[in-house]
Amino acid sequence: MSHYTRPQVLVLSGLDPSGGAGIQADIQAITSLGCHPLPVLSCLTVQDTRNVYGAEAVNPELIRQQLRCISEDAPIHAIKTGALGNSAVVEVLVEFLGKYPDIPVITDPVIKAAGGGDLADDELLATMKERLFPLAEMITPNGIELALLGESDNADEAARKLLEKGCTSVLATGGHGTGIRITNTLYNHSPTPMTWDIERIGGEYHGTGCTLAAAIAAGRAQGLSPRAAIAQAQNYVHRTILHALAVGKGQPVPDRGILWER
Repeated sequence: MSHYTRPQVLVLSGLDPSGGAGIQADIQAITSLGCHPLPVLSCLTVQDTRNVYGAEAVNPELIRQQLRCISEDAPIHAIKTGALGNSAVVEVLVEFLGKYPDIPVITDPVIKAAGGGDLADDELLATMKERLFPLAEMITPNGIELALLGESDNADEAARKLLEKGCTSVLATGGHGTGIRITNTLYNHSPTPMTWDIERIGGEYHGTGCTLAAAIAAGRAQGLSPRAAIAQAQNYVHRTILHALAVGKGQPVPDRGILWER
């Protein structure tokens, strides 16, 4: 009997007990878009739909063993990273990525929860910027993360600084803004950035950034160009928000269990 295959996305991300963000969001989005997730847990969080209250990184040596084990067994067509726990975990990831330079890496630089709770300290931020970002095909910061990472409140300037430090491309996501439309802007080394506009559906949602980055990684695993992967991912996230779930007392959660029809 022959068995089916699907494109496979390796995910290194944190656990969110509310199921709204983190590795569950990644698993759901990747599966919904027709790929198979290969999930490796980077950290455990104390988290609900309102905020993050604590986080503890997984033993980096365990992560090293998991990455080696799964990569020797299963083909990997794209990689998505989320919250990484601590600097030592990033070093393990960087060592692993060095062996697979041709696999597209989508990095969501998770720094803060929407409620304000921290998911990265200064050492982790520095290691991500210096070691991980130059290996990623695309990083996907929201407005707050972009300003922090690029050390400027001007998005164009912040993105330019990140590109100068080795980023291949920066997708500045607009979900944290307030206008009637969400504008996502892709900065790379071409003269002018590319933008996409989507209707804003009121309020904040728990896990949209994770969902978008995971969906982009799924598109890249399927062989879509970066631009086509972004477009597909945005349409998918829009639909998950239209069907958002009331999970707890905080932000609604995108319904990533919807059947996706391209």
